[in-house]
Amino acid sequence: MGFSILDYCIVGAYLLVVTSAGMFLTGRQRTALDYFLGGRSLSWPLVGLSIAAGETSALTVISVPGIAFAGTMHFLQLVFGYVVGRMAVSLVFIPAYYRGTLETAYDFLGKRFGLSLRKFSSTVFIVTRVLASGVRLFATAIPVHMITGLSYANCILIIGFFTLAYTAAGGLRAVVAMDVAQLVVYLAGAVASFVLILSRVPGGWQGVVAIAHAQVPDKFSILDVGARGPWSEFFSNPYTLLGGVIGGAFLSMASHGTDQLIVQRLLACSSKAASQKALMLDAFVILVQFAFFLVLGIGLFAYYRGASVGQLGLATTDEVFPFFIIHELPFGLSGLMVAGILASAMGTLSTSISSLASSTYLDILKPLRRRALGPAEEMRWSRGLTLAWGLALIGGAMLFTDTHNPVVELGLTIASFTYGALLGTFFLGLLFRKTTSLDAYTGFLASITVMISVLRWTAIAYTWHTVIGCSVAILAGNIRPLCLWLVRTRN
Repeated sequence: MGFSILDYCIVGAYLLVVTSAGMFLTGRQRTALDYFLGGRSLSWPLVGLSIAAGETSALTVISVPGIAFAGTMHFLQLVFGYVVGRMAVSLVFIPAYYRGTLETAYDFLGKRFGLSLRKFSSTVFIVTRVLASGVRLFATAIPVHMITGLSYANCILIIGFFTLAYTAAGGLRAVVAMDVAQLVVYLAGAVASFVLILSRVPGGWQGVVAIAHAQVPDKFSILDVGARGPWSEFFSNPYTLLGGVIGGAFLSMASHGTDQLIVQRLLACSSKAASQKALMLDAFVILVQFAFFLVLGIGLFAYYRGASVGQLGLATTDEVFPFFIIHELPFGLSGLMVAGILASAMGTLSTSISSLASSTYLDILKPLRRRALGPAEEMRWSRGLTLAWGLALIGGAMLFTDTHNPVVELGLTIASFTYGALLGTFFLGLLFRKTTSLDAYTGFLASITVMISVLRWTAIAYTWHTVIGCSVAILAGNIRPLCLWLVRTRN
């Protein structure tokens, strides 16, 4: 049906309202901790929903339906692992974080292994986050590009400008509030799209099931034990039961236990119990979300009667849902759905900007200062770094404008490259009392070295990357303590 003036007005009004509201939701901001942690007084329901919105991004809204459109629901096995990983973070990481007064995730490593490792791990997070967030921002530019005909670069600039405006002004408190509002917007748009599909497919939901089964008998299959074929094929398939649950659990432990993107919000809760409740709410919302977007992808598959991406005249599965939005949704609803996609992207982008700025200031710059900054100076530095990282992320998104891979997989691959090293280093600090800073560095660097080899010379799926990286870090980090123990035992 195309994009009408009404749709453009809806999208434009959404951008203006969200940006204006976020800029006014500043609260009392006197210091960097007020700006980056909301005064440690944010309510757990808001934090839980904010985490779900901040990590969802356009990768879920756009790419996950595309995965189910072209395949099955095996991706949900990875989400089961996400839930298990969040439970582990709630039981192991959060209690450790609330034993002291931590400013960032990497503050824990600093207190356990020294300031040097805190700076090093924070730097690794910063580099990885810039690349991964660039992929997420590019994912949002796909439907905007298809609708307006603007270049990917111009689309990225528009999205980035509005997000950066309220993030820089309002700090974490504004980011969390806008995340929750944006969660409602993008879910409402997606649900409305699915209802429309059911109304147009003969037989409604039963018609969707019948068409999907007729074209692909195992279309609704969730579990795949991956027992067929050689072991090389087993480890190259990202969506098997074992790989999904184990890989998803480790990936979730790394992202929600060591990544400042999420830990920043968990530290903004008033207590350990509130932080744990927020994380469990996030686990529930994420499970329901991914299941819904996968079913939405199958609905699209039935709507187009099993047509392939090429038959629809598209290049990748990431374009299927945007294609439906533009050509099938009625006037007004199309604008709402695009606003929803923008909402998911703006929530994730604002989260990334805030976490990068907080880690840069609290982990790297603040410890280097010989004198403490006054509240006004802290606020100037905090807002300045927020602006700088916002511009950097916009530039980083430009690097991915020619990818032909599903962006959700590309984003997870980038993240999993260093997640294993970070997670393994945190485990060395949490579970092994005799490890030192030297052991932590040894484990971290050994993990990165092995992961370079894995990515360069193997076809192992990204779901196993964090598991491998974490295991190598733990083993390498315990070599020296183990050797010393053996020497003392023999003597």
